[in-house]
Amino acid sequence: MKIGLLEDEVEQARNLSDALVEKGHSCEFFHTGQSFLYAVTHNSYDLLIMDWQLPDMEGTDALKDVRKELNWKIPVIFLTQRDSEEDIITALEAGADDYLVKPARIGELVARISALSRRTSNEENNKSDLFVLGPFEVDMHARTIQCKGEAVPMTDKDFDLAVFMFQNVGRLLSRNYLLERVWGVSSDLNTRTVDTHVSRLRRKLGIKPENGFRIKTIYQHGYRLETVAE
Repeated sequence: MKIGLLEDEVEQARNLSDALVEKGHSCEFFHTGQSFLYAVTHNSYDLLIMDWQLPDMEGTDALKDVRKELNWKIPVIFLTQRDSEEDIITALEAGADDYLVKPARIGELVARISALSRRTSNEENNKSDLFVLGPFEVDMHARTIQCKGEAVPMTDKDFDLAVFMFQNVGRLLSRNYLLERVWGVSSDLNTRTVDTHVSRLRRKLGIKPENGFRIKTIYQHGYRLETVAE
């Protein structure tokens, strides 16, 4: 799991990151709210761990930006020294999924990460085999996509990529992240593979403003499927 860590204490961030890597995760850490927000708009993560007290803003404000402006449903754990009931309520209402008080016990943190991952996975598995997004109707069981009632011929990989992007509307998806999640391979594979498939999706599915969506290319990073207001 790729984790984004927001922690202003450099030594704590490094120690926590090292511990998570030892448990099989990858981790990138940030010391300011601004650097963190820049990272989450230019990279993709599976889970975020956030501190409250930062040099440039409060962690709850950064979390609100993630939830409201970026429209991310990504799991978030708040990890902070603040332990009052009011603080916990404030963080949860801002969009946190879980709350831990420092000092972090790595075993408990890893267990909570696993629990959030299972919960997210179960939510995805419990979704209907059929879902509609604008003019697109996706049948997960039959692995078919219709646009305005007409079936669109799709290869297996095109279908997987389309579904993943449909499930992450508004979220920046880096090329390397798409390779890992859709192709199941590391970034060693040429990222031009992703570009080719995304270009084909645009053409096959008619993903354009007239149909309510566009795939925006984020220079040197990846793609974001966006809704377009009428």
